[in-house]
Amino acid sequence: MKKAYLAISYQNRKHLSAEIETIKTVLANFKIELFVFVDNYHFTPAEEKQMMQQAFSQIVSSDLLIAEVSEKAIGAGIEIGYAAALNKPILYLRNNNAEHSTTASGSAGYSLMYHDLQDLTQKLKTTLLILPF
Repeated sequence: MKKAYLAISYQNRKHLSAEIETIKTVLANFKIELFVFVDNYHFTPAEEKQMMQQAFSQIVSSDLLIAEVSEKAIGAGIEIGYAAALNKPILYLRNNNAEHSTTASGSAGYSLMYHDLQDLTQKLKTTLLILPF
């Protein structure tokens, strides 16, 4: 089974629950497991090096990085950059009402802007069909 790493804002994770569930459901239909780092690991501020080592390890073992950047996050930007350095496919996602991130979008091979969960579902399905993995 393929694996997709989801880069999101830790602080805004709860606000994106419906979007994450939608992404997870769509990916499951394509036999892709969604890995949400912020749901699987918890670190103290003193464990910053371990946190990033674990994040980088998970990105290496993933086939795709999805960055949901409706809420900007420095950590997601670092994860995007690392995936780009590894030549991993990167999918930039954001709600149409959210501020555009030129650096995240500029690093991604695929961009998807959505209005609502139904729009996210349809656009994600279409995009997954053309991803090179």
